[in-house]
Amino acid sequence: MIRILTAGESHGPALVGILEGMPAGVRIGERAINRELARRQMGYGRGGRMQIERDRAQILSGVRFGESIGSPIALLIPNRDFLHWQERMAKAGPKSGPPFTRPRPGHADLAGALKYGRLDARDILERASARETAMRVALGALAKILLARIGIQVLSHVVALGGVVAKEVPVGPGDLARIDRSPVRTADPLAELAMIAAIDRAKEAGDTLGGLVEVVAFGAPVGLGSHAHYDRRLDARLAGAMVSIPAIKGVEVGDAFWSAGQVGSAVHDPIHFQAGQGFTRPSNRAGGIEGGISNGQPIRARVAMKPLSSLRRPLESADLVSHQPFDAQVERSDVVALPAAGVVAEAVMALTLASAVTEKFGADTLVELMRAKRAYERRLPR
Repeated sequence: MIRILTAGESHGPALVGILEGMPAGVRIGERAINRELARRQMGYGRGGRMQIERDRAQILSGVRFGESIGSPIALLIPNRDFLHWQERMAKAGPKSGPPFTRPRPGHADLAGALKYGRLDARDILERASARETAMRVALGALAKILLARIGIQVLSHVVALGGVVAKEVPVGPGDLARIDRSPVRTADPLAELAMIAAIDRAKEAGDTLGGLVEVVAFGAPVGLGSHAHYDRRLDARLAGAMVSIPAIKGVEVGDAFWSAGQVGSAVHDPIHFQAGQGFTRPSNRAGGIEGGISNGQPIRARVAMKPLSSLRRPLESADLVSHQPFDAQVERSDVVALPAAGVVAEAVMALTLASAVTEKFGADTLVELMRAKRAYERRLPR
């Protein structure tokens, strides 16, 4: 089963990550990883950090002559901005600057400082930063490469931003490039203009925005996950992974929140059988997962991202040391990061599905995995 581990601070020297469980024999190159990292830096409303960093991953281990060899794959992403923060991050003294003692509402600053007994909240915020997601996108790129070998593709698109709701536009596996051409990564061109206008208004007001992103996996086979125990349910694993993304506060699989207000006969997807095609559904309100198991339809989830917590017009706070009231400290921030959050959510879904795939079909070699998948599909009724 695929597992990952990441480390590194937002303004530290680098981010590092390890992916364990990649089958041997998968063609892997840095270009595919860096392409995903560039997608994460897209989006209208991003801040100054995106002008500084040009994220590039280096493969340190687990790949030889462009092919995975079955051992853990280690990646490194240098932080270019470390050059401007070296004194503050790496050397104690007068040049390191004053401690960060004005926690920002909505961040991990206060809770983390109290939990770990730190009088400088920078010890907390540097790791809690969404900068960590750059490494998850890089590791997710590895998962996407594996999934593509067995016909699974993951994409995302913004369906609501700053109160602007996109029209329901069907998306398919070939629509990723079209979505990425949108400055806000939405499939609805009319909503795109209104979303950009909402971002401009929030920027002028010194405020931030959030919204909803839909993530879809096409080509996932029936049978990933299990009903047998709570921690093997695919929707539970997917929901937990999605909420682990910074600023994501909610997730639904399929039409969950709409379904909550309906009667059962209006919600569940009828089952049909066609010779040569197998079991089919006329709808996909379940989001491709029933009873914790993928059912062969596209796996579809929506994630809710709160407005970002770093505000240019800060909220009231209390000093960590003196306890005196202050306006919260202001840090460099985006107006909205929702388009980028979709790319992160793609990586998270890819990692979750890749783990479920290797759990189902084996993970020693790509050849054995693909052979096991074909044998499994041959026994399914057509």
